[in-house]
Amino acid sequence: MSRLTQSCRRIWQDFYLIVIMIFLYAPIATMVVLSFNSSKSRTQWGGFTLEWYRQIFASRNIISALQNTLLIAFLSALIATIIGTAAAIAINSMKQIPKTIVMGITNIPMLNADIVTGISLMLAFIAFGISLGFKTVLIAHITFNIPYAILSVMPKLKQTNRSTYEAAMDLGAGPIYAFFKVVFPDILPGVLSGFLLAFTMSLDDFIITHFTRGAGINTLSTLIYSEVRRGIKPSMYALSTIIFAVVLILLIISNFAPKNQKSR
Repeated sequence: MSRLTQSCRRIWQDFYLIVIMIFLYAPIATMVVLSFNSSKSRTQWGGFTLEWYRQIFASRNIISALQNTLLIAFLSALIATIIGTAAAIAINSMKQIPKTIVMGITNIPMLNADIVTGISLMLAFIAFGISLGFKTVLIAHITFNIPYAILSVMPKLKQTNRSTYEAAMDLGAGPIYAFFKVVFPDILPGVLSGFLLAFTMSLDDFIITHFTRGAGINTLSTLIYSEVRRGIKPSMYALSTIIFAVVLILLIISNFAPKNQKSR
């Protein structure tokens, strides 16, 4: 009886897992199929085609939005990681009460609604007389990425041994040399995690970008939103499919690379 109960439980667990996977990936599979459909209809199959992928590289708007998206995401993630790492080191050296207060303040932007952050940044730019455009979007992305970098580096700093840094200083190393030779290698995984998280958040953001971009600046998120209001073109399906494929390949590489290193 117990074996029968265990087999039924396994069947139910497998069925539940399959249903969850269908809910998660059926829309993505539908989008991938439609990206190869020669017909613009979402209900009729008109034959296999690569025309929508060709239109991506032929469209100036899509290429410009893609360039803006990648450039803003990379620059904002890089600058936010540098500022966040420096801030995390400063916070880690504080006493307990100031550290708790500063960490609580750091968590506020992450818990705050994106629309509140977007509107407040837009009003701040207007109040200081800064015209909305590429630079305001970059500043906004750096602003909301800094907390993610801080919270990614802080756990690694707690794991480091301060005595090693002090020993390097006693042996004649300068503060900067000792940091990059002793501390930085230990916190490097946290720095990379913060950079990738900030890059992903910037790549995916729409609301803050929408309020701070001004006229003439588009990212992929704002371009897709404008296409939704006028009717989505099949080229958007192709573009989303490419993004999904790139992310999937990066996830596979990141998951298999540590296993290969361990086996070696």
